[in-house]
Amino acid sequence: MEAVCSRLSLFHERSCTRIVVVPSFVCSTRVAVVQHNHRRTSRDNSATTTSTTRTRTRTGHARELNLDISPHRAVSAVRLMRIELGGAFADLLNEQGKGSGDNEMGYVERTLGFRTRDLEDRDLRLVTEIVGGTTRWKRYLDHLILSLCHDQNAIKSMEPLLLQILRIGFYEILKLEMPPYAVVDENVKLAKAALRVGAGNMVNALLRKLLMLKEKSLLPEPKVDGDDRQRARALATIHSHPVWMVRRWINQLGLDEAVKFMTWNNTDPGFSIRANTAKGFTRADLVGELEKLEVPYELSQHLDDFVRIRTGMQVIIQAGLLKKGFCSVQDESAGMVVRVVDPKPGDSIIDCCAAPGGKTLFMASCLNGQGSISAVDVNKGRLRILKETAKLHECDQVITTIHADLRALDANILKGDKVLLDAPCSGLGVLSKRADLRWNRRLEDMEELINLQDALLDSASNLVKPGGVLIYSTCSVDPDENEERIAAFLLRHPEFCVDSVEKYVSPPFVTEGGFYSSGPVKHSLDGAFAARLIRST
Repeated sequence: MEAVCSRLSLFHERSCTRIVVVPSFVCSTRVAVVQHNHRRTSRDNSATTTSTTRTRTRTGHARELNLDISPHRAVSAVRLMRIELGGAFADLLNEQGKGSGDNEMGYVERTLGFRTRDLEDRDLRLVTEIVGGTTRWKRYLDHLILSLCHDQNAIKSMEPLLLQILRIGFYEILKLEMPPYAVVDENVKLAKAALRVGAGNMVNALLRKLLMLKEKSLLPEPKVDGDDRQRARALATIHSHPVWMVRRWINQLGLDEAVKFMTWNNTDPGFSIRANTAKGFTRADLVGELEKLEVPYELSQHLDDFVRIRTGMQVIIQAGLLKKGFCSVQDESAGMVVRVVDPKPGDSIIDCCAAPGGKTLFMASCLNGQGSISAVDVNKGRLRILKETAKLHECDQVITTIHADLRALDANILKGDKVLLDAPCSGLGVLSKRADLRWNRRLEDMEELINLQDALLDSASNLVKPGGVLIYSTCSVDPDENEERIAAFLLRHPEFCVDSVEKYVSPPFVTEGGFYSSGPVKHSLDGAFAARLIRST
């Protein structure tokens, strides 16, 4: 059972947008592939000169400070290695604010053997953009690297750090408006300092070759021709997605819609912020704070407590608005799932896969201190965080956390008027925010997830009182995880019937079957799905 529980938690963690830094790839020793400054041969030392100084920590230990190296590139390279080798998430939000710079520089020092100057606000923004963008475009960038190396095995045999430096340089040249000479110079310096002179020379040659091809419009692009499989492979490279996803979307959406969907996934995501009315903090209050901070915003057209922003997230974090519980980051697509639940004062609600708790907290704020929410989750640590956040948001009085596997929960002791199953899913609707997720999902995962979703739906249905409502939701756009799961459930449970969501969300989000559905192409929102099912007996 423990293995099953861990698997459930893993799927749920991977399919939701995160605003926490997940520590991973913590090196007690330096990465084996890295040859550090002090280990260079005398020939390497004579070939390059760097501005390094020795500083001492509070405990008296000496540490090397390299002032020639761009801090955001060093941090980006190491974080990309953590993502690829250590399984960390590509965090697009950093709730730590300025303090996170020390953490990131600690990873750099343990991995590369030196520190750079401290990260400034601009550096943190660049790290976010470069890490997210390089991760999204990895397949396309690797295609170009292989083409310029003229060796199909180049990436397999390349040192991990060297590969990340090349990806960063290629991404900066192709996707960011940065001076070409600075991109080449800074990445060459990083390769020489962190690896060796020869690595820097290779970075120099490849980046200059890329610049020449770009200027002449001669970049080696895959040709979209041949049979369906060949066309899908070419599109997967051009738009940097796994081939199995591309083939699936072409079959489900058609070619044009599939391309639009992939284009959305590769754009820098905007974010929505929900004002925490449980703390007496309204959207008007939030707008006032954003105007003081000079953060551009747009009012949500769908939810009264939400605003949209495209820039300024670090400013909001550093101002302490999230840390003080005045607001939280939550996509409108997730907020509308709560509207489908329709929590009202006095309701008894069960949230079956509650952690990390965004929907739980929103529902709690709607209860106005009257009613109850039983927040069930298999992950004890994440439940603890939910409980702490609920206290911060001043809605903990209506929330009770229950550490349990839903499938093993005794339905005789827990019943609810409204039961929400926000099921573990593929997360295919949130790929713009979870840049790394596309590379962590396999086609084989889908069948396993579907079986898990069916089992959880059966268990959740046992918790619904007669006349009560079961709400099933995902952050996926895949019919196999959405409409097909509801159809299969209704065949097994004729005591339930569909209750149209038309009373709870606006018409553009209501499907022909009476379900809630949002999507990037149609609504410019994350993909999400929800169904209301009423129990008759």
